[in-house]
Amino acid sequence: MKRIIVWLIGALAMMSMAPGAIAADAVYVGVKNCTKCHKPQGKSWAETAHAKSFESLKAGTKADAKKAAKLDPAKDYTQDKECLTCHTTGFGTETGYQVGMKPGGKKSMGSVSCESCHGAGKLYRAEHGSAQSLMKKKSESTARGILVEAGQNFAYEQACAKCHLSYEGSPYKEAKPPYTPFTPNVDPKYHFEFDKFVRNGDAMHEHYKLKDIFTGDPVPPIRVELQKTAHDTLK
Repeated sequence: MKRIIVWLIGALAMMSMAPGAIAADAVYVGVKNCTKCHKPQGKSWAETAHAKSFESLKAGTKADAKKAAKLDPAKDYTQDKECLTCHTTGFGTETGYQVGMKPGGKKSMGSVSCESCHGAGKLYRAEHGSAQSLMKKKSESTARGILVEAGQNFAYEQACAKCHLSYEGSPYKEAKPPYTPFTPNVDPKYHFEFDKFVRNGDAMHEHYKLKDIFTGDPVPPIRVELQKTAHDTLK
């Protein structure tokens, strides 16, 4: 119980970062930078619907789902700002996805990528590097709280809810326009439950064994369960 309470405190501290209040110095570095170190996660993420989220905005894609949501399947939604909010990374910020940008360009911002959940990378990238160096040189761990202070997001459920539960009548109290047209009333599969979602290999990147580079709270309660079956990165 104590661990859960401490984690919640850390998560609440990060809620000012989502869904829309972004730190002035938040700079998105792009999935290609993240996967330089997190290669296994990046490889498995590339097979998920999140990685292909921009593609679903193109004309002719997912026609049946669009019809059910009363959208025009023949229309190109790749420049629709209401759609780009949830189908890209960092849209609406200076360093995030911009209308007309190549989705797989230098930063590959045309997807729901690492920073959509973990926060803008430049805020905490240096802390990751320093912690890894400390572990290699002295076999010492770094307090995870340092990442919270730097700006890394640990309020994962909040990050997911801002898109998956952003519809009128949603149980998510922070739901606000632009609302998603893909609601449970359209199809039960759009009923979003965070704990089930993170267990779904088709939706999330696969989980890998943590190497204790970072220790301490905040740690989401479900992480203990996921670590039991997590893959080894061989590092």
